[in-house]
Amino acid sequence: MAAPSAATRRKLQRKFKLRGFTLKVDALEEAAAFLARFPDAEDDALDLLLDELDKEPLQSSILDRDAVRRVVALLVEADEAVDAASPAATSARSALRVVDSFVVPRFHYDPIKKVFYEHTSRLAIHGEAGDKAALYRDRYQVLLQRLARDIYFSKPAFDTVMTEDDNCEITSIQSLIGCTGRRWIMGVISQLEERQFYLEDLTGAVPIDLSNAKITSGFFVENTVIVAEGELLSNGIFQVNTCGFPPLEDREASLSMLMGLDFFGGGVIPTEETVRLSTLEKKAMNDMFVILSDVWLDNYETMEKLGVVLDGYDSLEAVPSLFVLMGNFCSRPCNLAFNSFEELRLQFGKLGEMIAARSRLKEHSRFLFIPGPDDAGPSKALPRCALPKYLTEELQKHIPNAIFVSNPCRVKFYTQEIVFFRQDLLYRMRRSCLIPPTTEETSDPFEHLVATITHQSHLCPLPLTVQPIIWSYDHCLRLYPTPHTIVLGDKSDQKAFKYTGITCFNPGSFANDSTFAAYRPCTKEVELSALES
Repeated sequence: MAAPSAATRRKLQRKFKLRGFTLKVDALEEAAAFLARFPDAEDDALDLLLDELDKEPLQSSILDRDAVRRVVALLVEADEAVDAASPAATSARSALRVVDSFVVPRFHYDPIKKVFYEHTSRLAIHGEAGDKAALYRDRYQVLLQRLARDIYFSKPAFDTVMTEDDNCEITSIQSLIGCTGRRWIMGVISQLEERQFYLEDLTGAVPIDLSNAKITSGFFVENTVIVAEGELLSNGIFQVNTCGFPPLEDREASLSMLMGLDFFGGGVIPTEETVRLSTLEKKAMNDMFVILSDVWLDNYETMEKLGVVLDGYDSLEAVPSLFVLMGNFCSRPCNLAFNSFEELRLQFGKLGEMIAARSRLKEHSRFLFIPGPDDAGPSKALPRCALPKYLTEELQKHIPNAIFVSNPCRVKFYTQEIVFFRQDLLYRMRRSCLIPPTTEETSDPFEHLVATITHQSHLCPLPLTVQPIIWSYDHCLRLYPTPHTIVLGDKSDQKAFKYTGITCFNPGSFANDSTFAAYRPCTKEVELSALES
């Protein structure tokens, strides 16, 4: 294979970058070889290659030879591929990009230079003690750098005259010694001694008394980062008067500080491409995502209900762009006592047959599968990897383009960022709560949950003893910068709640109460649905 010319290399790298892709050397050579087949229609051929790559369920925006070769092979098979190419046409399929948690980039914050830098070395699944410390440090640093830009907590400039009531500057815990009067501190709630809670930051720890504290909305559990106002008593305990979570930052403000870094994992999209995608997104009025949680394949009633739902959407003039099926996929936990894996494999095959029987859905819709907390997998720790191939092979024979991803996972639809997370989080947060939630603003538990995860910029701020997390992959659960939409699959009642511009909803438990949800990305509208019993 002749090496591509410098001009061809530059052209390929520029075009791929505009679509949010990065080419490895071998992938670049593969793409150049494809273009060489069409010397008179290079631009059309390149646009077609990029459109087809967009349709692929890629796990990373960094392309290797295999990813490009797979698409090239499909295009070469079709003689009329170039003639049929329409560079301007972008379908909902090509607008959708699914990001597995295990390929989300990891960033560390440098408090000296005040910049984020990417972690480039390999991440270990079985971490060392330092990785556990880094988990808490990174969570804290992300929130502290965000807080430092807040108008109420930023340090006064020059000789600005401020009263004590105005001055909310954060004091480090180490600096509290010898201080009198009201102070603001920020730290992680920790139980360093039995029944005695402490607030820890990067400089030290101080025992706290929350008994008379006035709190804001949310669940205050061990491991959450709080901002507390109070004073240090003579006995060394910090008496908390008011406390709350670190204030949220507008998504655009966060993005402007990150200088083009890809925290979401869907690839950095240049400005001109973002404008083009935004225009297409506004026109995508017919696009709809259907989300179902707790799809029990071993339960006859659940499968019957699923058939009704599929029939309903198959008969629509415009079928949904995406079906998201979240676990658990079995009515019993797939633990060490579970001995029906062969049966479950066949049930996935039957689901594939059921979908394939609806030809319009098979042809025009995508199907995304996310494992639940009790599904088969190597451990209960988050993030959970995709369902084992052994279970899904039979389904993929019928639905070759079905996508199996981690829990949580991320979806980029045009410019919109959506996070899917299947975990029975509400029950655990309520059980782990240290202080009863305030009812001043709301008494709805789901609204308290949404406030907690958005302010913490983390999907699961529970103690690691309650919900283990793979230390080196804690960044996969971060919600920074805030996404446009968060889908929390939970066995509790279905709910939808818009919080500070972020759309959050729980589709409910399909197996238990026949509930599911439809989401229209164009308008960010959520339709909570249920089958009549």
